[in-house]
Amino acid sequence: MPFSSWESFYVIIGSSGAALTGLNFVVIALTAESRVVKPTPALIRAYETPTIVHFCAVLLVSALMSAPWQSMEPIRVGFAASGIAGMVYVLTLMLMIARPKEYQPEAEDWIWRGIFPFLAYTALVIAAMVLGRHPETALFVVAGASLLLLYVGIHNAWDTVTYIVFKRQGESNP
Repeated sequence: MPFSSWESFYVIIGSSGAALTGLNFVVIALTAESRVVKPTPALIRAYETPTIVHFCAVLLVSALMSAPWQSMEPIRVGFAASGIAGMVYVLTLMLMIARPKEYQPEAEDWIWRGIFPFLAYTALVIAAMVLGRHPETALFVVAGASLLLLYVGIHNAWDTVTYIVFKRQGESNP
């Protein structure tokens, strides 16, 4: 199977996904301590939880790629299930983002929190469908989807922190 040449790649992004998941707890702690932004359960579900979900998806893909499978079938099933679950999750998330009154999403929110993750999860489904016939191509698609989810998580965590910082500065400067 052609997976062994990808081992270092998945060790790196899997470790990154795991480390960034932990680091995101710091972001949530900052949000909770903010006097400017009062996190409601709806805001946390719509803006913080998806970041953790995307990092964990990267970790899951890394685990799928690193397990000693005897055939490609479990990997195909794992990619397909992860991709479909991710697509449904992102569509549900977009409905959640549209609801909260505390914050009105901007175009950047829709792109980074909806479109990019949806494309990444769709790519996992497509990779699952072609893995048996075109394994090299499928593995590059999975790698691209994993990187995109990692970048989405990084961007969204950064976006949250900078939003809080600028809101704090705006409130302290009359």
